[in-house]
Amino acid sequence: MPKPLLFNAFEMLVPSHQSPGLWRHHRDEGRRYTELGYWTSLAQTLEEGGFHGIFFADILGQYDVFGGSAEESVRGGVQFPQLDPMLLVSALAQATRRIGFGVTASVTYEHPYLLARRLGTLDHLTGGRVAWNIVTSYQDSAARNLGLNGQIPHDERYDRAEEYMDVVYKLLEGSFDDDAVTVDTEANVYTDPDKVRGIGHQGSAFQVPGPALVEPSPQRTPLLFQAGASSRGREFAAKHAEAIFFSGYTPEMTRTWVDSVRDGLASAGRRRDAVKIFAMATVITAETDEEAQQKFNEYSEYIDAEAALALFAGWTGVDLSDVDLDAPLEYIKTEGNQSALAAFTTMDPSRTWTARELARFIGIGGRGPVLIGSPQTIADELERWQDVGDVDGFNLSSAVRPADLADFARLVSPELRRRGLLESPDAETFRGIITGGESRLPADHYGARFRNIQG
Repeated sequence: MPKPLLFNAFEMLVPSHQSPGLWRHHRDEGRRYTELGYWTSLAQTLEEGGFHGIFFADILGQYDVFGGSAEESVRGGVQFPQLDPMLLVSALAQATRRIGFGVTASVTYEHPYLLARRLGTLDHLTGGRVAWNIVTSYQDSAARNLGLNGQIPHDERYDRAEEYMDVVYKLLEGSFDDDAVTVDTEANVYTDPDKVRGIGHQGSAFQVPGPALVEPSPQRTPLLFQAGASSRGREFAAKHAEAIFFSGYTPEMTRTWVDSVRDGLASAGRRRDAVKIFAMATVITAETDEEAQQKFNEYSEYIDAEAALALFAGWTGVDLSDVDLDAPLEYIKTEGNQSALAAFTTMDPSRTWTARELARFIGIGGRGPVLIGSPQTIADELERWQDVGDVDGFNLSSAVRPADLADFARLVSPELRRRGLLESPDAETFRGIITGGESRLPADHYGARFRNIQG
């Protein structure tokens, strides 16, 4: 009997997220990304459809590698303009009851003292429904706008991230005792000063005396997501992540990453199943397979090839604007998003990519697979990914927004429920929903060792 799957909507506060050009489709409402009602309505639809969370991607710069400028990404609405997802979460929590919210925040450009306060605040205001997608960032444009000459080298970003996480754990797990906030009117004590302490952090990148500004929230440390598939990213995830997000276009390809992660968890002294693994997918569904294929064929007419290659260049740092569109792609190591480049050039030895094929592939669904079919066909394919890829769930994107997610909720969710593949866990927090455990970091997690520290 297969286990129930976990589902997040994969979204971003932009006009065009993973399918460049589809914003022109007559059903697409992505241009409403600046409207609060667009997002609250989507959150309610997803909650009704059994989704467990909404995973918000975020970047801090423009995609300006293709052709040496941001012109193509700006023209094509490729994740630009964009809004800050953290400012949306409280409103979504007010409009829903159970669904969780994953927010992306960079350990390269955000200061841990300030981020710990914002995450703790959101965890309070949502009743424990927040996850943090930990990223090190990969754009030179972001680095330049934030005062650097260029981005920090890939592995150095992860070295810095290790210290960053220590600071966050010390602040959120260690600087307040559980019973520090007493609200004792008779003793005239709101917070017991003997149960609050500075963290006294003195490191190579950060000096933070502490304590945290925010009192303990339902989860203290939000549920921890991580999306790096490079060797250094997997090492980081084995230590810190509770959920991991991969983009692989076949379950067999994804399985190579999954096996590596589970081996890394075992080497780090954690259970092989201690982390929930999500695969990315775009689902295009209709009442029948034929209708779904017709929908996909119609979508394909809207693909913007130049914008797709601008998106790829932004992910990887590789500019394909002047290459032979039909020549094989080769792996080039960059300081950008290494897993995105490897996904198309090294991870599947049976396939050779060209720039033309790459643009068509990215044009619908970005780096993930596109699943096309009736509810029964989609459910079959999701089960195959679970079995072959050893994944626990999916981050689902839309080609046409939000119609594809709404169609999934309307058509596929009932079929998954019928098969026992979609359930709503009885848990109070997002961590409980995703991991099946308690609201706090488990005792064997690295971050738990920072509880009740002495500054």
